[in-house]
Amino acid sequence: PHRRWHGYQLVDGGRFTLWGAEAEGGWSSREEQLLLDAIEQFGFGNWEDMAAHVGASRTPQEVMEHYVSMYIHGNLGKACIPDTIPNRVTDHTCPSGGPLSPSLTTPLPPLDISVAEQQQLGYMPLRDDYEIEYDQDAETLISGLSVNYDDDDVEIELKRAHVDMYVRKLKERQRRKNIARDYNLVPAFLGKDKKDKEKAPKRKITKEEKELRLKLRPLYQFMSCKEFEDFFENMHKERILRAKIRELQRYRRNGITKMEESAEYEAARHKREKRKENKNIASSKRGKEEGKEGEFAAIENLPGFELLSDREKVLCSSLNLSPARYVTVKTIIIKDHLQKRQGIPSKSRLPSYLDKVLKKRILNFLTESGWISRDAS
Repeated sequence: PHRRWHGYQLVDGGRFTLWGAEAEGGWSSREEQLLLDAIEQFGFGNWEDMAAHVGASRTPQEVMEHYVSMYIHGNLGKACIPDTIPNRVTDHTCPSGGPLSPSLTTPLPPLDISVAEQQQLGYMPLRDDYEIEYDQDAETLISGLSVNYDDDDVEIELKRAHVDMYVRKLKERQRRKNIARDYNLVPAFLGKDKKDKEKAPKRKITKEEKELRLKLRPLYQFMSCKEFEDFFENMHKERILRAKIRELQRYRRNGITKMEESAEYEAARHKREKRKENKNIASSKRGKEEGKEGEFAAIENLPGFELLSDREKVLCSSLNLSPARYVTVKTIIIKDHLQKRQGIPSKSRLPSYLDKVLKKRILNFLTESGWISRDAS
């Protein structure tokens, strides 16, 4: 029976609910409209400003939970937000935080240092900035820039170039901070790395591992400190595993299939090596007791053999030097030594068959025997 000329009045001024009072928590349509206006004005994440825009009755936590549950994970979000976003670029270079990561300007977590150390470095943890940054005057490039409607194309391009230069300087600042984090430069500057090394001593590095580190130095620029240490430790584990595999293969070749049998095998092998060593020692002693003629069989028939002492016979035999040549060299060296002590310059020359190694061995022998002094040798 309603007619268009009949009077009317607004019964509900936006107090009805859109989602249902039980599931929603009593959000009115007016509050929903204010929420959507706030998310467009302040952006996702500024829940405090959004709550103040919606009204004093809503807390930031309530605003966040309502928007996430209804507009993102609810039916409206499922209908509007696609599950897979096409043309999304995936970074396959390296995990996040590595030196090759393209996200060079990603903010880093604050340094875990004390207040006194922050003051020493001039570090501001809430901003992850320093009082004196790299290229401190970089902001002067854009501090005086302003956009005017009467700028021509050349002026606009010049201002864009200034902004681009400033962005590159910011990226360089962030890159240096990342390098300081990756290679632990801040703890090294504060002396913390030495304290940590004293607290937790690592295993002793062998000479072969030091040489391997020198060979792997070119990789330092592509890996952080922790990544390189993990890489080197994995290589050490690989060598240990390879040695263990070779040992197990040796057991298998000898017919051993259980670890209990390997202990017996090692004990028996140790006994065999001990017996062999004792046998060699006994045979060498027996040879000395029988006489030393067999030891000098190569030089005993040469002239001058009877002029040598037992120690000189051993020396000539080890150097494969005939007794006559040894006596000649010995005479020349002792003669030169006596002339030098008297202040007379020596003019004698050593034979051509005497190389540096033989000369050094004979000089050491004559010095130890007391024929010449150590200063002369």
